[in-house]
Amino acid sequence: MSYSAAASSLRPPQAGQPPACLLTACLPPASRLPPACLRRLPLLPSPRQPMAGPCSTRLQGEAAAFTAALRTLVNNPQFSDVTFVVGREQQKVFAHRCVLACRCQAFQGMLGQGLAGSEDPPGSIPPQGPFILGNVQPDVFLAVIEFLYTNSVTLNSHIALEVLTSSVEYGLQDLCKLCVKFIKDTLSVEQVCEALQAAVTFGQADLQQHCLAFIEGCTATVLERPVPEVAALPVQELRLPLLAPSELATLESHNQRDLLIPVESIAAAWRSHALRKGSGVPSRLCRPRRGTRPRDHHRHLDPHAK
Repeated sequence: MSYSAAASSLRPPQAGQPPACLLTACLPPASRLPPACLRRLPLLPSPRQPMAGPCSTRLQGEAAAFTAALRTLVNNPQFSDVTFVVGREQQKVFAHRCVLACRCQAFQGMLGQGLAGSEDPPGSIPPQGPFILGNVQPDVFLAVIEFLYTNSVTLNSHIALEVLTSSVEYGLQDLCKLCVKFIKDTLSVEQVCEALQAAVTFGQADLQQHCLAFIEGCTATVLERPVPEVAALPVQELRLPLLAPSELATLESHNQRDLLIPVESIAAAWRSHALRKGSGVPSRLCRPRRGTRPRDHHRHLDPHAK
């Protein structure tokens, strides 16, 4: 290429055209370069393409090591700045205010207000307690603390329902889900009724349906026990003196076949009719429940009636 040809290629660009690069203008046409030279040519950035900005991302470290480190702080008096006195045993539980406050709004409100009747000015650091929690078992409260520190919890069949209760009280939805899963996985004949009651109380529809299905599936197992044994506790609460004589006679006739009701209980009910008073019968069994159809002899069972 001649000097004049190269110079002509460096003329000012026409309107709407990008300026030519000096390096590319001085190079011979690409068709004349050998392939090896083409591979060695550097790639020059286009003047219209801005350079990429700095890249930022969050990288996750080893979660297990982090959890294990925080677990060492659970109920550790070293560096703790808040103390709880828990249960009837008045067991001391040590914790760290910042961990509890950032993980649970209930604790944030409790620790932010300090102790009732404190004369500290607003904005000062609240006292470290002790905070009295007499209505919760120490093992249950420690399970809640463990979850707040490690996002995991150690449960057993003795405390699972109580931890579920605490999770609802403290507004810890994730802990509540873990408790429900554990209860469903370990449900037994001995605990299913209590679990069903908790499910209804706390609005856990999934657990409620699971308990009902469990009861239906285990009906045969429950009924393998002798019927009098299963019915023993409910029978003790039968308010037989409230029955009219005709109703009591019918019940006695049916009971001769099944013998579910002790003969002594039926005899005490007949005695109350004969003596016109609840003699020899616990007073709770002589009080009509709400909705009970009144009968003439009920007035004789009321100790306050004249």
